[in-house]
Amino acid sequence: MSRTSKTGKSREPARPRADVRDAPGIGAGAGAGAGTGQPDIAPLPPPLVARAVAEALAEDLGLVGDVTTASTIEAGTQANAVIRARAGGVVSGLDVARVAFHALDASVTFDVVAADGSLVEAGATVARVSGNARAVLTGERVALNFMGRMSGIATLTRRYVDAVAGTRAAIVDTRKTTPGLRAFEKYAVRCGGGRNHRVGLFDAVLIKDNHIVAAGGIGRAVTAARRHAGHMVKIEVEVDTLEQLREALRYPVDAILLDNMPPSVLAEAVAMVAGRALTEASGGVNLDTVRAIAEAGVDLISVGALTHSASVLDLGLDFGD
Repeated sequence: MSRTSKTGKSREPARPRADVRDAPGIGAGAGAGAGTGQPDIAPLPPPLVARAVAEALAEDLGLVGDVTTASTIEAGTQANAVIRARAGGVVSGLDVARVAFHALDASVTFDVVAADGSLVEAGATVARVSGNARAVLTGERVALNFMGRMSGIATLTRRYVDAVAGTRAAIVDTRKTTPGLRAFEKYAVRCGGGRNHRVGLFDAVLIKDNHIVAAGGIGRAVTAARRHAGHMVKIEVEVDTLEQLREALRYPVDAILLDNMPPSVLAEAVAMVAGRALTEASGGVNLDTVRAIAEAGVDLISVGALTHSASVLDLGLDFGD
């Protein structure tokens, strides 16, 4: 361990706690959106972050704690460390990492160098961490696990966003997320310049093909949804053909999901809708096809791969300046 020192004050890393002292700074504390040329990124709810970090640390520490660090690092040892990108990409998850260290020792200093949403090159310093060496070592893996996963999603999202630049289309995510981590992965999409689709089954009505079959048709499904959904709830209908689209447009819907249509058919569909509802393209979307889909004139392109197929961005924490 380089550049470490000891003080007379002995401080053991505490067990993770849900009431993280600095939690109100989530998102804003990392300067989310700063320097990205994009609007500020809506932050994650502090209690959600505190709970997820506490669970991750508890999983790692078990009933005994970090036996390696406790047996090799003398209590009170201080250290400086840096988090660096080992590959180029878009940063996401800094505040989650900060909470991971502060859950173990609130006196640890966490200084952001590259804000969430920033595009960094390989070798770039993302953050500096200093303080209780035991807390830094114990929290390292949890911090990097969150950041690597979230930054990988942000990086892939930015590639899709860049691919449709200059068109009207926005890149949006789906519910194809890691169980328990949806809010974090959707935040990462925002860091990459994408937008969030519905968060779950509770905040919007999306009538898909199986709903249509079970309900007895598009008309019956939309009518029932409009009758039961609150006045603030939007309704979207999935269609596979232009014939289904014509039927859906007879009813008061807010958005149309155009599923697995080639660009030429998408363009016809957009013309048929003529601004009466938002148009969303879905299915068969990848980096090779997304530009042509966007040029068909749709408003939204949903990409499940943003969250289910993103690679982890390689980040590392190294002691020393």
